[in-house]
Amino acid sequence: MSETNAPSSSLEDHFLIAMPGMQDERFARSVVYLCAHSPSGAMGFVINKGQPLSFASLLKQLGIVDDEADIRLPQGGREVSVCAGGPVEQGRGFVLHSSDYDSESTVPVADAIRLTPTLDILKAISQGIGPHEAVMALGYAGWGAGQLEAEIAANGWLTCKADSGLIFDPDLDSKYGRALGLLGIDPTFLAAEAGHA
Repeated sequence: MSETNAPSSSLEDHFLIAMPGMQDERFARSVVYLCAHSPSGAMGFVINKGQPLSFASLLKQLGIVDDEADIRLPQGGREVSVCAGGPVEQGRGFVLHSSDYDSESTVPVADAIRLTPTLDILKAISQGIGPHEAVMALGYAGWGAGQLEAEIAANGWLTCKADSGLIFDPDLDSKYGRALGLLGIDPTFLAAEAGHA
């Protein structure tokens, strides 16, 4: 079995890329960044499906800023996308971000990627002292023991090592095709059904 679809090792800091035949509509054409993967389960965030509100609107709604014009992104920082992170706890926010920001609640995921689930990071970003790269996820995707491995074995997902540039890119619409491109796959050639020898 190739490294790109080997569920026996940890898939932490990997992408799950939904196959065209994905049975669960919530994950159709999804790219999921896996933050945790162990024999007891997995957790990740859909990074290519946007929410109908902007980051600035979210900060205003949460009372972090009074006016969207008050937001000062870190110098050289990118626009922060707000994604529908997954079907679990959709009212809860998580920020995946670059390693140039740290707080007591920040969890290292990979060398260049951190996860912070508190309002402090949103305040820091709005004040221009947060990470230079970030994506906000509302909700997350979770799998119980063996569930993700079974979905991969049933050809529901392709896997590959994550690329931080793709995670933080605000162009959500191009992420699915670009993630497939990391595997050298043109999405127009993917079939909904996979064969087995």
